Amino acid sequence: MTVPRLADVVAALDAQYPSETAETWDAVGLALGDPLRPAQRVLFAVDPTAEVAAEAVSMRADLLVTHHPLFLRGVHGFAETTAKGRTAADLVRAGVALYTAHTNADVAADGVNDALATALGLSEVSPLLPTPTAHDKIVTFVPVDAVDAVAAALADTGAGTIGNYTRCTWSVVGQGSFLPGPQTSPVIGEVGRVERTSEARLEILTPRASRADAIRALLQAHPYEEVAYDVYELVGQLDDPMPLQAFAAHVARSLPTTPVGVRWAGDPDQEVRRVAVIGGAGDSMFDAAIASHADALVTADLRHHPVSDARARSSMAVVDPGHFASEWPWLPIAAEHLVSAMARHGWDVDARVSTLLTDPWTAVAKA
Repeated sequence: MTVPRLADVVAALDAQYPSETAETWDAVGLALGDPLRPAQRVLFAVDPTAEVAAEAVSMRADLLVTHHPLFLRGVHGFAETTAKGRTAADLVRAGVALYTAHTNADVAADGVNDALATALGLSEVSPLLPTPTAHDKIVTFVPVDAVDAVAAALADTGAGTIGNYTRCTWSVVGQGSFLPGPQTSPVIGEVGRVERTSEARLEILTPRASRADAIRALLQAHPYEEVAYDVYELVGQLDDPMPLQAFAAHVARSLPTTPVGVRWAGDPDQEVRRVAVIGGAGDSMFDAAIASHADALVTADLRHHPVSDARARSSMAVVDPGHFASEWPWLPIAAEHLVSAMARHGWDVDARVSTLLTDPWTAVAKA
């Protein structure tokens, strides 16, 4: 394999974390570095601290990818009289480029929030806020020889589109059985006689906004008089619900350990199944989490008054594992994505993940 240029690595990162999906106030993308230089060794970290920069220099990294920007607000320069200036200068002197994926990484597929949900063992995860990309999954049972026709009808409504691919479905063949009643006109079988036939379980994703159109198309294209189907709203949940106290302990075990630990608020015995997650600081999303009927919200940097207010108007529990701990699980996933993207072009990249604890809190005093 050959060594890519920094521009090639940045293009792969931009494709995974498009800058247009970042918040307008954010600062993302390439912050330091020459796009024409080779870039083979990459270090992923949450924060661009002096210690992380030193780690990147020590491993002779060509690129440091961080979740948090070094300079979030506009600056006129980065003189070494400031901590951030010294960090930038250390990176430049060592030839280490700096790239940031912040709020665009939060919302990306396999991004910060998805990684947090995965770390906590949540299944059937969807965006907390309704978005044009929110999807449902339609599952139906179709005679084998009618699968293509039903899939095509659903695809005409926009179902089954994933990225640049269309007609994306999943199916498996099994045996269906039914007993037609006296008032039926069965397509297969006879009235009053149990019929067994080969059917395919057909699954397809559909944009939530066109759910009604997809169901209408399904009913029109399906050959049966009575069509069996389910619509699964993709919501993050625990496969095995547990009491809040146990869930908080589960969060602590699932995420990196920090000196502050995991704070939580709520009835220790209340059942937690439906879980909302927001990597980083998320108390501005309390209303959305409550509206989603979440049993618990996992997010960080929770403040006294927003938590108190949310607890007063909802039974939703809150669990705060800390900012760093809630975002770190994204790093290994991001590194793996980059290596895979580069390999598809025949480029060899050595992507590593920093394990330095950059949480600013260093200890907790107990009476």
